[in-house]
Amino acid sequence: MTTVDQAPPESGRRWRADNPLTLGVAALWLTVIVLLPLAAITSSAFDDGWSGFWGAITASGALDTLRITVVMSLVVAVINVVFGTVIAWVLVRDDFPGKGVVNAIIDLPFALPTIVASLVLLALYGPNSPIDVHLAATEPGVIMALTFVTLPFVVRQVQPVLMELDRDVEEAASVLGARNSTIFLRIVLPALIPSILTGAGLAFTRAIGEFGSVVLIGGNIPGHTQVASQYIQQQIEIDEPVDASAVSVVLLVIAFVVLLVLRVAGRYQQRREEASA
Repeated sequence: MTTVDQAPPESGRRWRADNPLTLGVAALWLTVIVLLPLAAITSSAFDDGWSGFWGAITASGALDTLRITVVMSLVVAVINVVFGTVIAWVLVRDDFPGKGVVNAIIDLPFALPTIVASLVLLALYGPNSPIDVHLAATEPGVIMALTFVTLPFVVRQVQPVLMELDRDVEEAASVLGARNSTIFLRIVLPALIPSILTGAGLAFTRAIGEFGSVVLIGGNIPGHTQVASQYIQQQIEIDEPVDASAVSVVLLVIAFVVLLVLRVAGRYQQRREEASA
């Protein structure tokens, strides 16, 4: 006689992923931490109506600081794409003494207070530079500070992808006579592009709102090295909260659009991979 295995009775109530209690707690937490502050800053930006908001973001000082912030953040993102990818490659594919220490140092900008980074950069590249390199109150100084705090993004996005790549395909291409540059451009790079773009986007969104790392080394020169976060602080100090809120909303919109594009691109890439699998 054939017996049919029966599943053991449930010892307790099954956990449901759509538990109303957990959904409520998550929604409440996100509302308090994210949505309410965003709503408050947006409401403050329109205290003087649409005309007041438009006047605040089209003022010459606001336009200058937004231009400087966006351009420098784009430069920083490009720098991170190049050197972040190289660093990730070295950490994954090469073995050298002190590799573990270098790997740990990559995360240092996440743990180090950004004002400390600005102080260190000022001591190294300021008026009393021990190496006679003076970058204080210059655009390269601001870019260096922003590059420091955004260093981990591309590296940490690219590393796991490199670890999971099938080395057999690269070895087969090498056996067939492909050069290293061809292997990288035709086999490795296409697999890394989604993670590189994600890291670059995260670095860009971090850079446009950065304050601590540039506050000392940047010099806060309007129209030259003053980034948006410093402009916002300046407007608050001169009792112009509407102007400060308006520029803050612009930064929020830019960051949201970048993150949304990354999200859509990530889903598109995932669907392509599933379709080709």
